[in-house]
Amino acid sequence: MSLNLPVQQNRRLADVVAKIDSSEELAALWSAANITAIDRMGINDHGPVHVRIMTNIALKLLRLLVQGGVVPSAVVHHGLDNDDAEVVVVLACVLHDIGHVIHRENHEFLSLMLAPPLIDQLLTPVYDLRTRTVLKGEVLHAIYAHQREIAPLTIEAGVVKVADALDMESGRARIPFTTGSPTIHSVSAMAIQKVRIDRGTDRPIKIAIEMSNSAGIFQVDSLLREKLQNSTISPFVEVVAEVLEKEKKILHKYTIDSKTP
Repeated sequence: MSLNLPVQQNRRLADVVAKIDSSEELAALWSAANITAIDRMGINDHGPVHVRIMTNIALKLLRLLVQGGVVPSAVVHHGLDNDDAEVVVVLACVLHDIGHVIHRENHEFLSLMLAPPLIDQLLTPVYDLRTRTVLKGEVLHAIYAHQREIAPLTIEAGVVKVADALDMESGRARIPFTTGSPTIHSVSAMAIQKVRIDRGTDRPIKIAIEMSNSAGIFQVDSLLREKLQNSTISPFVEVVAEVLEKEKKILHKYTIDSKTP
């Protein structure tokens, strides 16, 4: 699968992305992750499409932050550069959900079990051993901190956490919901029509969310707000969610099965 990432002039990122795109092992992991999520558990997508969308979102968020004067943690604490921070974010995105091949529950920890040898493969020979070791720690931290309740300690991990939540257009909410089931999760997920990420006026990033129905507020409030507030990039992000001019009816009828067990 091609990530279709705009690597721009980042040669190290281009080399890593080429290895990601050609990796049969990663492709198999993403496919198997979706078998767990969709085929076995009947919930929404956590496979290759999510990976592509999230990675592109994360890279855009990081670049907007840098343009706005925010310095990535890999630069501040390890003396690396912005290009290396982009590599950290991309690798964390492509590996954050691979633990689903084992189970949905605690998949973040399971991803941490599977990711280290893959990180080594993808960073060799692009980086020397010392730099690979530093970058591996940064990537693993971002994978671990994409859990809702874990506070990230780096700008890059905050970017990954928020990008994960922003894959929410037209039924792609990150709150797992049973496909085809009329619940607040599925109804609100269908209400999110468009997520636009641009440079803000007062802050580096403005996230504008267009909703066809006010039920979409559930997605914004229950997941995005929580992840954003529990991240390192909250001070740099403005979020505006608006219902389109004419509110669309999503659910026509809802019934409860009252049969006696």
